[in-house]
Amino acid sequence: MPEKLLKKTACTLSPLGDSAIVITFGNGMEYSVHKKIKLLKDLLEEEPFAGFIECVPAYTNLTVFYDPLVIYKDQNQNKSNGNETISPFEVVRSILEMKLQDLKEDKKLVHRTVTIPVCYGNEYGPDLEYVARYNDLTTDEVIHIHSAGEYLAYMIGFAPGFPFLGGLSENIATPRRSSPRMTIPAGAVGIAGMQTGVYPISTPGGWQLIGQTPTKLFLPNVNPPSLLQAGDIVKFQPITDQEYKEMILKEGVQ
Repeated sequence: MPEKLLKKTACTLSPLGDSAIVITFGNGMEYSVHKKIKLLKDLLEEEPFAGFIECVPAYTNLTVFYDPLVIYKDQNQNKSNGNETISPFEVVRSILEMKLQDLKEDKKLVHRTVTIPVCYGNEYGPDLEYVARYNDLTTDEVIHIHSAGEYLAYMIGFAPGFPFLGGLSENIATPRRSSPRMTIPAGAVGIAGMQTGVYPISTPGGWQLIGQTPTKLFLPNVNPPSLLQAGDIVKFQPITDQEYKEMILKEGVQ
């Protein structure tokens, strides 16, 4: 079952095991690629096919998961009509090819905007000074540039609810730490290359930490459990140490 190139939308379809197909639209973090991924994701969720389970967006591809047993069942039901039985992969690939042909690429995406408060520097952002030195800036300039940006959530991954955010200014882009930390607190806001992101849970990591948010990004008792979704626009709002502590206290009361 080799991958197949679909020329109209400039993408390839390839199997992932026996119950998923990966649709690759490009090889870089680009809005045009993200738009195709998001349009197809929305279409599949609005008009799911029999056996569809879910689809998971990434930077350059969309992985579509399906139940092969449901596909087989539908195939067996169609045998009475004289239809030839083909593999679940081929069935789903054919469905996806038709969806892709009908994809309205000129459709404008609607993005949800989420504002996340951040207390920058000091114990909340131990790498803020390093980021400033690396870019020949002051810490206040780094904070201003970071909080003035608008960031697109290209994907959620690595840890539950972790957003990979594109759109970081080149003026504050900074490589990952040479030695990752064994533990990073939930809510830490970091920079890695041309990306920024927020750690939703305590986990090891190598991003440069510049601040901390009291906002919870991983909500295990909510559906979906991630505050952010691929396609969201994120803005960061600077807050003081006192405001941070008050928000943390409020979160604990709720």
